[in-house]
Amino acid sequence: MKNYKAIGKIGEGTFSEVMKMQNLRDGNYYACKQMKQHFESIEQVDNLREIQALRRLNPHPNILTLHEVVFDRKSGSLALICELMEMNIYELIRGRRHPLSEKKITHYMYQLCKSLDHMHRNGIFHRDVKPENILVKQDVLKLGDFGSCRSVHSRQPYTEYISTRWYRAPECLLTDGFYGFKMDLWSAGCVLYEMASLQPLFPGANELDQISRIHDVMGTPAEKTLTKFKQSRAMSFDFPFKKGSGIPLLTTSLSPQCLSLLHAMVAYDPDERITAHQALQHPYFQRQRAAEKQALARARRKAPAPFPERPTAPELNSTWQRAQEGRKQKQPVRPEENHPRRQGPAYLMELPRLKLSGAATLASYSSPALQSVFAPKAPLLRPLKCVGAAQKTRRRTSSPA
Repeated sequence: MKNYKAIGKIGEGTFSEVMKMQNLRDGNYYACKQMKQHFESIEQVDNLREIQALRRLNPHPNILTLHEVVFDRKSGSLALICELMEMNIYELIRGRRHPLSEKKITHYMYQLCKSLDHMHRNGIFHRDVKPENILVKQDVLKLGDFGSCRSVHSRQPYTEYISTRWYRAPECLLTDGFYGFKMDLWSAGCVLYEMASLQPLFPGANELDQISRIHDVMGTPAEKTLTKFKQSRAMSFDFPFKKGSGIPLLTTSLSPQCLSLLHAMVAYDPDERITAHQALQHPYFQRQRAAEKQALARARRKAPAPFPERPTAPELNSTWQRAQEGRKQKQPVRPEENHPRRQGPAYLMELPRLKLSGAATLASYSSPALQSVFAPKAPLLRPLKCVGAAQKTRRRTSSPA
């Protein structure tokens, strides 16, 4: 860390501390996530789930960029140097008197769904989507903190204690670890409501209170849904019937399309819950899709042509007339032959798979629309740095609620 100067503390969690740092070489500012756990070797660092996920998902405009991994072998300390954002969604809405405009909410939610779609397509789900882990800078939204992420192909049940309680999906509360990537969409729906109302949708005090609050709003689920959950839990449960009050409309400014998307995201049954890819096609994001299409068309028009245009018709006629006058006609050279073939990247590096034991499908929560794409990409990362000798590590505990 000799190339960085600490400016101030940004925040602290159970397993890490985040500092604002300045790079002494280029003068730029970064966010440094200093892990509290100690590591023994580079191999142990490379196997860290968060690093594997960021390497696979970078670069993407809505995923936090990992610039550098700094490992001090002598002390066993590990730091992730990431881009510095202005604030998170919680800080953005905290203390506000009036909710964000629906235009702003739509803009942020479209980017959040883009990040989730990219992540799920690459075989990863986050497991801790919440306002504190969604970062913004100049209206650009990026999903961060992948410390709890898992591969969608890892073996169930997931036994770790995951997801902040208020944003925890029913399948996480009612099964012994039999849940899948759809849990991220439930959490995103809770974030959508919180941005629109400045109030959490399901602020449970404990797990029992959490499921009770969900039932107060959504009603008790259908018996077929509960049967799915019971098949994956040793103990049985029966809930008294509740009709549900419906999602509280604390703000009257939301459009019917916004409410439609919100209900699709917080569908109780994960099999009926919308995917991130489907959410991006929702009518709520019609303007965002149109604007994105127009921007892409403008970029294509401004992009220089890869090869010069072919000669126009008059030029070809002139060549033919000169040949008829007795001069030796030369075969026109194809423009592509005048220029060397464009080469691809100098190297392509296969991104590492998440090194998790076992391989299983998402059981009843899988979606045929989701495909894991492990396309080879070259992550824009600086080489991992390490110095010194190894020390023993402390085993990382599971994430608290």
